[in-house]
Amino acid sequence: MSKNDKLGFLNINTSLYQTRISNKFLNRKPYQPADPRIILSFIPGTVFDIMTEPGQNVFQGDDLMILDAMKMKNKLKCPIDGKVKSIAVKKGDKVSKGTVLLELE
Repeated sequence: MSKNDKLGFLNINTSLYQTRISNKFLNRKPYQPADPRIILSFIPGTVFDIMTEPGQNVFQGDDLMILDAMKMKNKLKCPIDGKVKSIAVKKGDKVSKGTVLLELE
């Protein structure tokens, strides 16, 4: 046990556990739920096709774009109803995991 570690409580599935809490844990970035209006790449790949344009109304389940990754064409579907605010990539762009691809209003 490091001299910087303190005893604290963790709540896991409504059960409290007393354990050592490190400074690294105390200073961690808190969890933020994903924003459904921002479409991110879930895997590194290449933008194969974009099937929408800024200003277009889209509905839940509509195809937004195709991401080519590991020889598979992955269709990215719209998670909510909305309007396309901006498209941050163009056809043929190589993207890494977590890259913003498209934003909805």
